[in-house]
Formats: sequence, structure tokens, C-alpha cells
Amino acid sequence: MEFRQLSSDHIDQVMGLEKELFGKEAWSKKNMLSEFVAPNSFYVGVFEGDLLGYAGLRLLPADLSGDITTIGVAKQHQGRGIGRALVQELVSRAKRSGAEQLFLEVKKSNESAIYLYESFGFEKIDIRKNYYQPSGEDAIVMRLTIHQPVVLGIESSCDETGVGIVRGNRLLANALHSSMDEHAKYGGVVPEVAARAHLEALSPTLDRALSEAGITIDQVDAIAVANGPGLAGALMVGIGAAKGLAVATGKPIYAVNHLVAHVGADVLERGAVETPTIALLVSGGHTSLLLVRDLLEDVELLGETIDDAAGEAFDKVARVLGLPYPGGPQIDRLAQSGNPSAIRFPRGLTLPKDLEEHKYDFSFSGLKTAVARYVEKAEAEGVEISKADVAASFREAVIDVLLTKALWACEEHNVKRLLLGGGVVANARLREEAKRRCDALGIELRIPRFALCTDNGAMVASLGAQLIMDGRELSGLSFGANSTLPVTQIQTL
Repeated sequence: MEFRQLSSDHIDQVMGLEKELFGKEAWSKKNMLSEFVAPNSFYVGVFEGDLLGYAGLRLLPADLSGDITTIGVAKQHQGRGIGRALVQELVSRAKRSGAEQLFLEVKKSNESAIYLYESFGFEKIDIRKNYYQPSGEDAIVMRLTIHQPVVLGIESSCDETGVGIVRGNRLLANALHSSMDEHAKYGGVVPEVAARAHLEALSPTLDRALSEAGITIDQVDAIAVANGPGLAGALMVGIGAAKGLAVATGKPIYAVNHLVAHVGADVLERGAVETPTIALLVSGGHTSLLLVRDLLEDVELLGETIDDAAGEAFDKVARVLGLPYPGGPQIDRLAQSGNPSAIRFPRGLTLPKDLEEHKYDFSFSGLKTAVARYVEKAEAEGVEISKADVAASFREAVIDVLLTKALWACEEHNVKRLLLGGGVVANARLREEAKRRCDALGIELRIPRFALCTDNGAMVASLGAQLIMDGRELSGLSFGANSTLPVTQIQTL
């Protein structure tokens, strides 16, 4: 016997069985086809040359639940365990998708089917009178409660200590401690200061996360930790804490990619990451453009910054304008009263000569220098400048480059979905302009809530949970920090 996912190519075979089994209560061909192509639907068949049986599952990611919509086995092949195999396939699929509950309806008179479902843990919860037509037979509503893994995630790649806890695709806690005030004394992130801050913050942040989730460490099923990319010293602190917890509690550990975890954060918003998607990740340390075909299998780096990251450019321009660290919020605030068209600052790596080699790469060093020269020239000539106009024009140049390249990627790869992540996503103008441009092109824009955009432990826990639910191998204890971990390495074993 062979399992195959069903498509419209199988419709005639399915409808043949459907009519044989259900007679006047059979679905129409139109309804069956609509189920095959509906979002979050999964239909599977068992073949032995011909189709022996089929079953359908409709997932509701936002509700963390699913429905078994139909199941049928050819009469001459009943009693061979095909029905059990189909139910097992659907339950496994629901588990891997993060569902916490699975529902179905079954005829009250179908005692053998009810017994089968009960053997999987389904329980009777309701009766729907006269549900099946035209027979008028009652339906028994049954529910399976699925216990998803509770995963604790640790994030320490830069200046924020994050500990998050998830149950499958459900967010339980997202505790965060920022050492930004310490770095503000130096005008930027100092790696040694960041590492020391993580050491001091990890224990209280862990306690806060467990308290917020309302659980103890014994109730955690696994530990996940970001082991790169990021600051090596900072990563080592989080990795050390994660390994210590794993050894002390006997829990399995999963080392995950920090950048891919940013994409996985969207699971906690709507129950799944819709793929394929273009992901634009913009922070103080990273500016990366990714093509995500499969969150756990296929993430491709399309482009990244070749010098300053976007957030770093904001910090440096803020210093030029005499604004305090961190520069992003300061420039965003100042730019609100400025004219974004007042000064035409350069858009790095967007000229025709750049596109062959660097179409999806980013460069903000030249932009930062152009702003500095503009300010220096005005000061040398005794000309008073509008800092608000400079801030607004600089911000507009950054946003223009980010979105132009991201939307180029959507167009070239025929992907109608754009996901934004990273701390710079807090920028009000970026969010506003992204929505305007995506709406104009018919592209779905996904921006998780801000607490899930910045570096956080919940996104790490979420990616770890996806690996566990998919049955992936644990990482063991031999992995280390990798400050340049490529996005293609989603998990380090």
C-alpha cells in the first residue's frame, strides 16, 4: 500500500468511491474539488494500483485545531487496517501542524468507526440531530486532545536577553531583558558588555518566563537556543545556559538559526508560516532578504548587507545629527516633522551596474557618508540645516532600498507574500510604506507584533517546537556558537 497526497487529478477515483460508500449522502464533485484546493486542507489516499481509501483534514491554524472532514475505504478492502492507517496519517499531520484539538462527526449507528476513533483517544462531546441528509441520522461529535511539546527558548545573539516558552504553536511566555541602557553609554553595542549583561539577566529572565507561563522547569519538554548568527561571546552565554538546563533537567536540546527563528515567529501569530514567502529581516546587526520555501527544509539567502546593517546606519546617522543611542527611534521621532523629499540621498546598490552582482544585497555605508558630508558641508558654510528634513530624507532612502529590493524578490520569484522582522520594523514609516506598496501590488504583508519582531526567546522556542513536531533529531551537546551561521543551516546537530 502507498500513501499519496490527493489532488484534482484523483477526483474521478475519489468520487467513484464516494458514491459507492455514501450513496445519496455523497459529496458533489464540485464540493470535493473545492476541498482539495482549499487553504490548509490535506487529502490523502491509499493506493494499491487503484485507490483503496481516502481521507481529508482541514486545519484551522489560527484556532490551533482541525477537522477530519471525510474518510472512506472501498467495501472490498475494509478489514485490512486501511481506515486505521488513514486516521493515523491525519492525526500525525495535525500534530505536526501544531493543532491542539481535532474534531470529527460520525454516524451514530457506525459503531465500528466510533470504536476506531476511540482507540486513538477521541471522545464523544456532542450529538447533532438530523445531521446527515437525506437519511436524517444523528451525528456523534468527537474530539481528540493533542498534547503539543512545551519548549523553552533562549536568545542571546546581541543586546537582548530573551527567554520564551511555547506549547506547540501557542505562545505561553515571552520574557525579555534589554541591556540597551548600558550600551547607550558607549554609543553602540559593545560585545563584552553584552555578554556580561546576558550573564546577569538570564536567571531572572528565565524565572519571569516560567512565572508568566505558569509552569515549572519540570513541565518543559525541550530546550531550544539560538547558536548563530550573532555576537560570539553573547551567543556563548545563552548556549551555556541552555546546555546547563538540558543537563540538569535531562531535557533534549535543539540549536536553531537566529535568522530563521525570526521567520518562525509568525507561527505564534497565525498558527503557521505560509510558504513560500519572502522575508525581510532588518535590525541593528542584520539586513537579510530570504526566500523561504519551507521553514525547516528550504531557506535561501537572496541578499544581505555588505557593510553597515540598516539599524547600524540609523545609529551612525543619529550620532551625526547629535541624537542619542539608539538612533532608530530618535530618527523616527525627528523625521515625523521633516520633509522626506527635501534631500535626495543615494540609494545604495540600485544602479543598473550594481544589479547583476548585488541585486538583492544592501549597502548603507555610502548613504551614511552622504548624510555626514551634507551636514559637514552645511556647518563649514555656516548654513543652518533642518535636522528633521535630514532625518526624514535619510529614513526615506533606507526604506526605499529595503522595500524596492524585497518587492523585486517577490516579483522575480512569483511570491505574493512578504514577511517583515527585526527591530527596525518598529519604524513607523517602514510599516506604513510597506503596506502601501504591498497593497498596490497585491502582495500579502505579514508583520508580527513588535514583541515578536525584535530578538526574543519566543521565536527560538517556536522554531524548536516546529523541529520537534516534525520529528527532527535533537542537537546533542557538542554544538557551539557560530557568529556567521548561514541561513541554510536551520538546525545545528
